[in-house]
Amino acid sequence: MNFYPTEKTIVFIDGPDLHSIARSTGVDIDFKKLKSFFQDRTHLVRAFYYTTVVVQDQHATIKPLVDWLEYNGFTLVTKPAKVRIAPDGRQHMNTNMRVELAVDALEFSQTADHVVLFSSDSAYCHLIATLQRRGKRVSIVSTLANNGSAVADDLRRQADQFIDLVDIAPSIRRKIKDRTEPTSARTPVPAHAADLDLDDGT
Repeated sequence: MNFYPTEKTIVFIDGPDLHSIARSTGVDIDFKKLKSFFQDRTHLVRAFYYTTVVVQDQHATIKPLVDWLEYNGFTLVTKPAKVRIAPDGRQHMNTNMRVELAVDALEFSQTADHVVLFSSDSAYCHLIATLQRRGKRVSIVSTLANNGSAVADDLRRQADQFIDLVDIAPSIRRKIKDRTEPTSARTPVPAHAADLDLDDGT
């Protein structure tokens, strides 16, 4: 895992994807520690977090996290979630934030040397290749847990560096015994997860 103190770094977090990665590894993320992890190792310029929100129910579970991130140095990018009804009557929620993330990554990478992307989605391969052609170093944070089924192999191959969430978990995990840690800083469980199928738009 290579980080350099003088290297300008921007972090892009695909929120719904990180939720899936964290759930598959059993890591309860403390976002304050996550930010400090990068601040201690590199010149962190900015950290972006992308997620969809359910307007009608105020997204009861994730809203505290969104509010906390906004007040603690993260740049939040959100949009209303779209729900569609499948032929079988089930509701599917589109959580796709790829376009927003890719556009921002291309724009803000002009002031960065290193781009860190939290995602397992191979749809970002072209974005990574474009950033690399512009002279940027790109790291992917995901996991090889569950025989690597969580992360696309071509995404891992395209990146300059692959970081397994399990390997950095000791530095970013919330301690269960720490009752003083605000729940708003923890990995969110989307309010709709129990009732709707998540759809990344593919």
